[in-house]
Amino acid sequence: MKLGWKELVRRPGRFAAAGAILALIAVLLMFLGGLLDGLIANSTGALRAQRADLIVYSSTSKDSLVRSRIEPAVRTQVEDAAGGATVGGLGSVQLGARLPDRSQRDLVPVVLFGYELAPRDLPADPPADGEVYADSSLRSEGVTEGMVLKLGPARTEVKVIGFLPDSQFSGQGTLWGNLATWQQVVAANRPDAAVDDGVVQALVIRDGSGSAATPQAIERATDGATHALTIDEAIAALPGVSQQQATINQIIGLTVVVAIVVVALFFALLTVERTGLYGVLKAIGASSRSLFAGVLLQAVVLTLVASALGAAAALALDALVPPGAIPFTATPARLVSSTVSLLFAAVVGCAFSLRRVLKVDPATAIGGTP
Repeated sequence: MKLGWKELVRRPGRFAAAGAILALIAVLLMFLGGLLDGLIANSTGALRAQRADLIVYSSTSKDSLVRSRIEPAVRTQVEDAAGGATVGGLGSVQLGARLPDRSQRDLVPVVLFGYELAPRDLPADPPADGEVYADSSLRSEGVTEGMVLKLGPARTEVKVIGFLPDSQFSGQGTLWGNLATWQQVVAANRPDAAVDDGVVQALVIRDGSGSAATPQAIERATDGATHALTIDEAIAALPGVSQQQATINQIIGLTVVVAIVVVALFFALLTVERTGLYGVLKAIGASSRSLFAGVLLQAVVLTLVASALGAAAALALDALVPPGAIPFTATPARLVSSTVSLLFAAVVGCAFSLRRVLKVDPATAIGGTP
């Protein structure tokens, strides 16, 4: 391993080509991961923000918040089944918002949520009628605290009284008001979707102990009129989320395969160039194990340097891109997982050189007769 390290220090130019290619692969891998995380975050923030254990839809909604309707009688059954857990209503509507001093055709797409149980980063009590909290991504659209927005074709006015982070839904910024505000906006702008008092789209169940309610118990109590999901299950049920994850994860997997091929080819060629040197080292007592350890060390160091460059590029992009411009998020977990994937590729790629190292015969390599 000492020889491998000394070669890295004294002859870095020999590894420049492989290092540059690995750095580009690392950048690509971390950009893809950041894009995936950004897309998922922009689609699921409103559900992830819920401080709840379960979310309950009507059974006919196909786990869609828009299509779900929970009647007061069904809510009573859910509350009975939930025992001591806290149950709150939730509603949503997608509309265009008009900002002051902008063209009437210049609309900002938003999702207005009506809630009873406060999401993360909001006060326990919902705001007063006609007041909303806005997702922080709407700042990039020019939304400010105290601004009055006009929602939908009826231009229903709501006042922004604060912001909360990471609560986007279906790629759109969100507004959070009480259920009365939601009902008023729906009735004014979507008369066909208007609901009576007490009707909500879904119920969120918050239970600190996690024992008072189960999805099966709730569904039995409502005679199959509801479908209860955990928050993670509700996120997975959102349209397009699983497809996005599957597609980009396949591209990420292919990128790791490319990294394996690059490492394998580079160190295979390097091993061929070193055949004579390995023969001399074996002749004076060096083991194949120690020689391969030197090769592996070089591959790991190159990969770590390339990963550091890729992480720096991903963090720089995350810092420079304005919120709401492109869905990109550089999270520590993603950067670490990408680095681990590249290290795995380096180890697997080096394994192809092991056979050549083991087959080096000192006499033949030096030029003698075996």
